[in-house]
Amino acid sequence: MAEATLKTVPLDRTRVLRWLQTYGVYAGVALLLVVNIVITPHFLSAENFRTQAVQVAPVIIVALGMALVIGTEGVDLSVGAVMALAASVTALYLGYGLLPALLVVAVFAAGAGLANGALVAFVGVQPIVATLALMVGGRGLALVLLPQLEDLRNPALASLGSGDVLGVPYLILIAAVLALLVAFVVRRTTFGRQLLAIGDSRPAAQLAGLPVRRVLIVVYVVCALLAAVAGVLATARLQASDPTSLGNLMELSAITAVVVGGTPLTGGRVNIAGTVAGAVLIQLLTATLIKHDLPPSWTQIAQAIVIVCAVYAARGRGKR
Repeated sequence: MAEATLKTVPLDRTRVLRWLQTYGVYAGVALLLVVNIVITPHFLSAENFRTQAVQVAPVIIVALGMALVIGTEGVDLSVGAVMALAASVTALYLGYGLLPALLVVAVFAAGAGLANGALVAFVGVQPIVATLALMVGGRGLALVLLPQLEDLRNPALASLGSGDVLGVPYLILIAAVLALLVAFVVRRTTFGRQLLAIGDSRPAAQLAGLPVRRVLIVVYVVCALLAAVAGVLATARLQASDPTSLGNLMELSAITAVVVGGTPLTGGRVNIAGTVAGAVLIQLLTATLIKHDLPPSWTQIAQAIVIVCAVYAARGRGKR
């Protein structure tokens, strides 16, 4: 009788790593949902899901802009400061009406993005340095404009923050529409292809005759505008403008969502669906810790661990 030989099939680490890079964020969201269903009381209530969705909407919006910047092999550390600046400007000009206030906010945000983009595209400053300057200066300007928290009593702004369509809050609808729009731009437009080409290799993009400087400026302006939208929505939800704390560490949450969602820091790729899932993952993780009475400092530690794991899993993913 011939002896059967048992052969062990070695685990294909490359395949596992590739699976984690592609689907890890969705698996993480599913795991957190299952854990919360089991251990968190009233987690399955409609009110809880509504609350979680409303809280994650500004993070998703900021992360969309961050994904575009990271796709060009850059980073924008000023998104939290732009949110604070948007809150201050909204409070200052809301007396003229919501629409005029939003237009002034857009002008300020576009100016901030233009400053970032010009420093990166024309001066050649590293993105982390250029946006770090606005991160500090932008919040300083916000505090100069509005030194302290101010309650806002405006029906139109209140409606924006708490209104809904068929039970779906405006904040969620705005975040969903912006996500679809950014995904379309990245996947289906010439601008999106140029953006990815620049992130893949800026020298090659320049040699190919692509408008590198123009694309970079537009990307940073769009990122700032999206951060301003998130700032206005957060202000509308709170019915108060607080430039001191609004947007604090938002750059960390946005970068985490983008990296965890499968967009490499080396540029050349943008995963919008993964970015949205990454933002949801961070929100669920934060909510889980808060609901079980853990201090806020643990949330930051948990985010740091998630970032390290995501960067480790991204090894070798590189550019397209």
